[in-house]
Amino acid sequence: MLALSRRNLERRFRKATANSIVEYIQRVKIEAAKLSLESSRENVNDAMYKVGYSDPKAFRVSFKKITGLSPMQYRNKYNRLMAV
Repeated sequence: MLALSRRNLERRFRKATANSIVEYIQRVKIEAAKLSLESSRENVNDAMYKVGYSDPKAFRVSFKKITGLSPMQYRNKYNRLMAV
């Protein structure tokens, strides 16, 4: 479809973004989860399912790896609705 081999696409993508395709997708999902946790009262599992994760442990590990905080810690620290 792109007239590139998968390997070539992955190599070019990493060079352009400094992330593999999988890492980039994880970062996009975690950014969406962060926005959800910051701006709503929904629980962590709802945010997790909404961004496409189905395994809570995988979500927590990815979230902590990228943000340095667990999803609950992040929500408690940055949620604007809970702070009011």
